[in-house]
Amino acid sequence: MEKFIIRGGKPLEGEVSISGAKNAAVALVAATILCDEPCILENVPEISDITKCVKILKEMGADIKIINRNTIRFDTRNIREPVVPYELAITMRASSYFLGTLLGRFHEAYVPMPGGCDLGDRPIDQHLKAFRSLGATDEIINGANHVTAKRLIGSQIYFDFITVGATINAICAAVKAEGLTIIENCAKEPHIVDLANFLNSMGADIRGAGTDVIKIRGVDHLHGVTYATIPDQIEAGTYMVAAAATRGNVLIKNVIPKHLESITAKLRKVGVTVEEFDESVRVSVDGPMVKTSLKTQPHPGFPTDMQPQFSTLLTLAEGTSIVTDDIFDNRFRYVGELRKMGADISVDGKVAVIQGVGGLKGAPVIATDLRAGAAMVIAGLAAQGTTEIDNIFYIERGYENIDEKLRGLGADIRRVYTEDKGAAKLSS
Repeated sequence: MEKFIIRGGKPLEGEVSISGAKNAAVALVAATILCDEPCILENVPEISDITKCVKILKEMGADIKIINRNTIRFDTRNIREPVVPYELAITMRASSYFLGTLLGRFHEAYVPMPGGCDLGDRPIDQHLKAFRSLGATDEIINGANHVTAKRLIGSQIYFDFITVGATINAICAAVKAEGLTIIENCAKEPHIVDLANFLNSMGADIRGAGTDVIKIRGVDHLHGVTYATIPDQIEAGTYMVAAAATRGNVLIKNVIPKHLESITAKLRKVGVTVEEFDESVRVSVDGPMVKTSLKTQPHPGFPTDMQPQFSTLLTLAEGTSIVTDDIFDNRFRYVGELRKMGADISVDGKVAVIQGVGGLKGAPVIATDLRAGAAMVIAGLAAQGTTEIDNIFYIERGYENIDEKLRGLGADIRRVYTEDKGAAKLSS
């Protein structure tokens, strides 16, 4: 077991460089199955979800070479069986992307029900609807989704609601299907665009990614390519909020400012200064922070993956803020942990009422999921006293070397290895 120990109350200052996007990289790694030649991914974040995706490919027979810390060569030509190992699939939500990529290549996929953070029921009915539209059938066998098709034929797909995962899976399944596929009511997130750009660089014919309608004309062959993952907008947003919460001054590098527009707008609304440059943003706070209302929405709206972090910031603002998040059922599970630190938050269903308290106090807390864990880190950095955060394996699903990066900004954060008997020893 590991935990973070943070001695807070110190403004973050300096520069931090953002890693490749988790939500893009997990889709790109799965999509290497569709490539008929070796390919290289650059700017891959060194996080546990990527480690698991790579392990899944290796278990299926792929030849993987780690070129350096953030560059990986994939050769998936030796995969023979379209079966994802059970023990790996159940640990991450992104394992569902192997449904689309394996179906697209082999016309068959056997993938156990995905796991990941407990954010409530996240069914894959829209994924299966897309596969059926392309000519596939599906069934559940021993708790796994088995999808198969004699042929994949381009068709019209309409999603009942906007869904990132189903959009990704529909693209991957359709990229080698016969004829034209039109996908409507698509998700428009940056990682959807990144996946389409990756596949197009291999020779796919995908148009409209980033809009409501994506058109895909199937191709027979995808060639090898070297491709760099986009920067992580959620990691960038997390450091932006951390800088604001500690009343620091931080230059956040290797970002695409346009991807951060909804986060930047809300920070400015509460009184935070955000300066935008070509590939970086600077965040600082000079005056008081004030209340605001916030509702999460699909891109280009405010992302649900930033809601816990921003809600933590609002506990330090003046006045009463209202936060609505109806995308996932369990997004407010972290609130009880913030209350241990002195936060005044009440939750009614999918709405949180946050009364600013001006300051937080260190306490033992746990990370209840990935983004909630990031929120606990921000709270610990801003709080007076010492905060201990357990279950940091959640945090490491999506943040590369977060403790190392924060120490580079002047934070007092340590990783502690906890032994079975309760004793702890510091990492070197």
